[in-house]
Formats: sequence, structure tokens, C-alpha cells
Amino acid sequence: MRVCERCCKTRRPASMSSGEGLRTWILGRAAGWRTLVADVAALRKHGTASVDAALQAVESYRGLARDLATARRVAPNSRTTTALESLYGQLHAAINVRPRGDWRALSTLLRVDVPRAALHLRGRIFGMAVLMVLSACAGWWLVATYPNLISLIAGPQMIEQVEQGHLWTDGIINVVPSSIMSINILANNIMVSVLAFCAGIFLGLATFYLVACNGLTLGAVFAFVHQHALAAALFKFIVAHGPVELSVICIAGAAGVALGESIVRPTLATRRESFQACAHDLAPLLAMCAALLVICGFIEGFISPDPAFPLASRVTIGAAYWFVMITLLSGRLLEAAP
Repeated sequence: MRVCERCCKTRRPASMSSGEGLRTWILGRAAGWRTLVADVAALRKHGTASVDAALQAVESYRGLARDLATARRVAPNSRTTTALESLYGQLHAAINVRPRGDWRALSTLLRVDVPRAALHLRGRIFGMAVLMVLSACAGWWLVATYPNLISLIAGPQMIEQVEQGHLWTDGIINVVPSSIMSINILANNIMVSVLAFCAGIFLGLATFYLVACNGLTLGAVFAFVHQHALAAALFKFIVAHGPVELSVICIAGAAGVALGESIVRPTLATRRESFQACAHDLAPLLAMCAALLVICGFIEGFISPDPAFPLASRVTIGAAYWFVMITLLSGRLLEAAP
């Protein structure tokens, strides 16, 4: 759909009240109105439009509203005003329609947009994973070498429970209902991921810090519980939800780095345009990550703290869910979809 520039920039003649001025105005606008009539007919025929075409239609709608207001003021009972009212009504109806094709749009999102964003971030995701692993190793070494450092990471109550031979997760399902706990967990997970992404506006440095802190904390906690023979119990608790949860943090961190890079090394004319384009391209991937974290929250709330689930079932759930995430990132999960 072409932008009707004349409809977007209304210029009244110097003497609109005179017949000659009105005629000049109508003749000057007529070509734009005819173009808009054809565009409206195309919109009504196809029923769908691209984002650019929709934005152009809205802009033309505003320009046509100004033209109609002028026509009603200077020639209220003319055929021109009647025609503009009809055209305005048609364009209004074409714009104000209920969106269709939701499932097709979702399929395109999962098969095209998400894999494209994941492929673009592939190297950065690997880098974030390496950073988290190295940070976890550093956290393990620090607490294994200097056990008192755990007080900088864990609270007194948690330390006391572990020293007594119990994980802080033991019996939690009897204290907090699983539904409430899962909601709190998924909200926290989403907040951490969003924070890792938004921290990219600080040139990506804050994103590195958040990912490194998560890895450092994980390694330090594992080293501490290992000293009290509880590492296997902690692994049993996190194996069902941990693989996807940690992977999503790495993905969000990679997206944050890409966001910071778009500011440092813009690929478009201005840093603002580069930042906006990067955020727009990564939005589908982040939306998918949020959905994955919602399921992680339910797993961590209903399965991880429940002793009725054996280790084998937890490993199966964690591995299967991680595989689903990988197939989503690659676009292969819906390859057979129309």
C-alpha cells in the first residue's frame, strides 16, 4: 500500500472561502483521494496487510480526517464532502477490524522469528554459557578453599539447616502451597531474565555481571552442600527445572549483550534506530523464554520439592524439557506445521 502523502499533509489555499480557492484545493487533493480509494479497495479485498501497510493506512486515515473536517467546514453539503465521508467510513472499517490468523502468526513466530533470533545470538549464547560455567567453577573453588565465604551468599538460616544435615528445600511443600510457590518462582525467574536483558542498555556490562553472579552463586552453594554430603540431594531438587532455567538465563544474557552492542556499534544510521531494531528482532525469542520459565515455575513448584518423584523421573523431565527448548530454538518443533 502506498503512502498518500497529500492526505498526510493538508494545505489549505490562502483564500478557501472563495470559489476559486475551493476548486484549487479540491483539484490539488483529488489525485491523493483517488489513490486512497484504490488502497482501501485493496485492503478490503485481501483482508490482511503487512505492518508497514497498516501503519501507512493509519497515517492516511489521519490525513483524510483532516480533509473531511475542512470539507465539512467550507463545503458542508457538496458532493465532495459526501464522497469523503463515504471514503472515511470505508477506511475506518478497514482499519478497525478484529485481527485474524492468530494461530498462523504464532506458527510463524515459532518457526521463523524465534529460530532466526536464536541463530543470530548463537555465538553470544555460547559465550554466556561459558561465563556461567567458569563463574560456577570459581564459586566452587572459593567456598571449597575458604568455607566462611558462604556467609556472603547464603543466609544464616540456610547455613544452619545445611550444617544440621537438611536442605532448605526439605519440607517446603508442607509449608507453602505448591501453587503459590510456583507463581512466586516463575515471577522471580522471569524478572531475573528480563533484568539480564534490560541490563544490556548499560553497554552489556551489567548483563555480564548478572550472569557471572548467578554462576558464582550456583557453584558456591553446591560446594557448601557438598561439604555436608548434600550435593546429591540438591542435584535431585534442581535437575527437573534447572537445565532450561539456566539456559534461559544464558539466552537472556546473550540478548542483553546484543542490545548493548547495538548501542556501542550501531548497524543503522543512528544508535536509537539500531537499538530499536535489535529489541524488535529479539522480542519473539524473549517471549518464548518467558513461556519456558512459566513451565519451569510449575515444575519447581509441584515436582522438584515433592519427594514422591524419584531421581529417574526428574532427570527424564529435565532432559525432555531441555530437548523441547532446543527444538523450539532451532524451529524444528513445528517443521511439519502448515
